[in-house]
Amino acid sequence: MNREESALDQAVKRLDRAVAQLADRHVGASAVDPDGVSGDGLAAELAQARAREKALEIAGAEASAALGRAIGQIEAMLTAPQTEDA
Repeated sequence: MNREESALDQAVKRLDRAVAQLADRHVGASAVDPDGVSGDGLAAELAQARAREKALEIAGAEASAALGRAIGQIEAMLTAPQTEDA
């Protein structure tokens, strides 16, 4: 393992811990925690972000499929025998 991988692994572990702490805070949170952060508001934001992520995944898949079809059509036109119109 090189130094970059080690630093990356450490960063991933820190992020995982932070996410776990945030999840723990949310589970134990009342309507508003001592910091004034609304647990319900965070849950709603998370739900919206997940819905947006799913919508973007679907849109990306649709765009990829459309691009694949377009490439196929272009390849078909390029390989089709040429006819001369007089």
